[in-house]
Amino acid sequence: MEQRIGSSSQPLEGAGFDPAFVPGLTPPVSMVKRAQQPAESEETDAEAVEAAEAAEVAADVVEEAAEAADEAAVEEDEAADDGPVFEASDRRARIVADRRGVRLCLDDQECEFRWDEIGAVETETARFGKRFTVTVHTPDRRWYPIEIEAAARSRFAEWESRLDAVLDAYFEESD
Repeated sequence: MEQRIGSSSQPLEGAGFDPAFVPGLTPPVSMVKRAQQPAESEETDAEAVEAAEAAEVAADVVEEAAEAADEAAVEEDEAADDGPVFEASDRRARIVADRRGVRLCLDDQECEFRWDEIGAVETETARFGKRFTVTVHTPDRRWYPIEIEAAARSRFAEWESRLDAVLDAYFEESD
């Protein structure tokens, strides 16, 4: 049997508590207020134009900063491409682990983890078949598995060693 603590009645809504609930109950705008509205709208138009110009300037600054960050990232990628990289893919899935982190792709879905977002990386091979499973665990107890189908079971040892090299090079650095 369920027991609820507190009142079981819902708050009332409607015309009894809010006169604006019923259309037509609000008084019409007086002629005096209508005469004052154009002057106020001219002031608000000028303010709106100033706000739009300020927004354009801010957007330009943000765009320039984003372009500079992209250029810096490209230069950094070119400078540090000498580290180990693990990449495995099949017709549907793809995993890439490099100095930036781990990227998992399945069909049209993608997720990317930086090394500081990863708690553990686990690998598993199927007892029968040719599926290689990589699971990325995050510190907040979530995990993201992906299965790659290999052309032959002999690829599993190669993939394990390449992934271990990447994990040794980058995962330990973030600790």
